[in-house]
Amino acid sequence: MEKQRAIDLLKRLTEAHGAPGSEDAVRQIFRDEVDGEIITDRLGSIYGVKPGSADSPRIMLAGHMDEVGFIVQSFTSDGFIRFAPLGGWWGHTLLAQRVRILTRNQTEIIGVITSKPPHFLAKSEREKVMNIDKMYIDVGAKDIDDLKHNFGIRLGDPIVPFSEFTQLHNPDLLLCKAFDNRNGTGLAIHVLQELKHVDHPNRVYSGANVQEEVGVRGAETAAALINPDVGIVLEGTPADDTPGFGKDEQQAVLGQGIQIRMFDPTAIMNRELAHFVIDVAEQCNINHQVAVRRSGGTDARALQRHHVGVPVVVLGVPSRYIHTHNSIIDINDYLRGLELLVEVIKRLDASTVARFTAF
Repeated sequence: MEKQRAIDLLKRLTEAHGAPGSEDAVRQIFRDEVDGEIITDRLGSIYGVKPGSADSPRIMLAGHMDEVGFIVQSFTSDGFIRFAPLGGWWGHTLLAQRVRILTRNQTEIIGVITSKPPHFLAKSEREKVMNIDKMYIDVGAKDIDDLKHNFGIRLGDPIVPFSEFTQLHNPDLLLCKAFDNRNGTGLAIHVLQELKHVDHPNRVYSGANVQEEVGVRGAETAAALINPDVGIVLEGTPADDTPGFGKDEQQAVLGQGIQIRMFDPTAIMNRELAHFVIDVAEQCNINHQVAVRRSGGTDARALQRHHVGVPVVVLGVPSRYIHTHNSIIDINDYLRGLELLVEVIKRLDASTVARFTAF
């Protein structure tokens, strides 16, 4: 039952339109799922509040609602659309892919990123990755007037990949766009639901930030809103269990549990907090993977710098092929993350949290 509930929620979340700065559909799902007090900041990040037996410490569980996407940048006279990236994209993954453009009146227009047939490509062109600023979207418009007046597309309209949620032949493996980071949004929702009948010695703020993919902007304002004593960032972390990775360096393998990140170039995690989370996972026999990353970054970058500093750790659901139209996760890793979060929150009392910053 727990597994199917998680799958159903992730289907709704991943299929929702949520480019950076246009996270409204994802935010509405959060409101539909969460009971009790809900708070938002002025950028649009959203959090549910779960009081415990004490008003402090204040525990912030932070996913992010946005996904990598695009924005309508300009039009050609022939009715093609130029677009700019929102977040990190690799041109190799884009040509001939379908996208969804959300207009001001909330109509979704389907289009395809144009690609020149190989018949017309010179050998030198075939060997290069095309720059995104050389790509266009074709929605079938006759010309620019048709595009503006009949399709209703305007400059600044948000764009996301077209990708249908699919359970693969192994039904525990899920395929869709935006697992980075609807994984974290889903966990933030599920934790609040699980804590309804759990005693915990703290006050929990669990939710999701906006605009992570364009510079962790929502994390800064959400931290100012909550002023946390501890931050746990919830992510869809890049898996490294596919061809091209050495087995001896794999730290995010599908089916081997939730990832506990110690380091990436944007954040050195609080060692006491990270070790505490690892110890809880071991004590409770929760499958987990410890990671030290050479690249990437999360909202931990902003949270750890809030005010006089916040101890932070990142928990990530391994996700293959993130920042593309199709990512894959194992639902069991997600569920191990949920289990670990509940067990950690039950143990985060004032004296424990004080140890994290007893320098």
